[in-house]
Amino acid sequence: MLLTADYHTHTVFSHGKGQIIDNAVMAKEKGLKEVGISDHGFSHPAFGLTKRKVPKMRKLCDQATEQTGVKVLLGIESNIIGTNGEVDLKPKAYDNFDIFLAGIHKFVLYRPKSVFTLSIPNLYRKYFNSDKVSQRLRKENTKAFINVIKNNPVDIITHLNFDCFANAEEVAKCASDYGTYIELNSKKIHLTDEELYAVVKTGVNFVISSDAHTPDRVAEISLIEKLLARVDVPLDRIKNIDGKLPTMRFKAFKERA
Repeated sequence: MLLTADYHTHTVFSHGKGQIIDNAVMAKEKGLKEVGISDHGFSHPAFGLTKRKVPKMRKLCDQATEQTGVKVLLGIESNIIGTNGEVDLKPKAYDNFDIFLAGIHKFVLYRPKSVFTLSIPNLYRKYFNSDKVSQRLRKENTKAFINVIKNNPVDIITHLNFDCFANAEEVAKCASDYGTYIELNSKKIHLTDEELYAVVKTGVNFVISSDAHTPDRVAEISLIEKLLARVDVPLDRIKNIDGKLPTMRFKAFKERA
């Protein structure tokens, strides 16, 4: 199994350590056709993108493509900030980006109501009550993911169930219906083997991502290779390996607009 593209990498523009060109150079060394620069979304007060820097990032991505021959896509790992499908990438900014990733993160600026239905309950569950997940919290997280997929042209849901607790099977069913990929994240364990078995049964498609925060980790997928040795994920449903490139929902949406 060879990775063809890595769509989830970070740079100094959010929480990463390297420059855009550094990730592109590593992508070339690893034999990738495409690499996504998908820094954290705008609502992350400590590590998020700032809108004024996006034009500079666009220019640097284009330059890196020319210098390396790897297609460098400007993306965003948008933050889910509400249970009704709210994210911090708005339609007026769509033209600035090539790919659209979305996930739940800690310590972001949630919509006021969702501070009490998503943010605080997930934090409490993680740090103080790790053995129990209430049905209400699982329902709210699941609702948030499903509404994000339904209401936004999201390409990839990142690290599903990392530091949040949703019904992964129901989220995957929705993702399959709408053409959104479920990420297999090689930086951190986010789905149990049992959850992944259930997700696979839905027929959803996947992409493997490094979630690299340093250039040396671009295309690093050893954690997922170990996972796939335990869980039978059909390789034909992993859409960024062995020469394949995925069909991106966000691109198709913009072309229709």
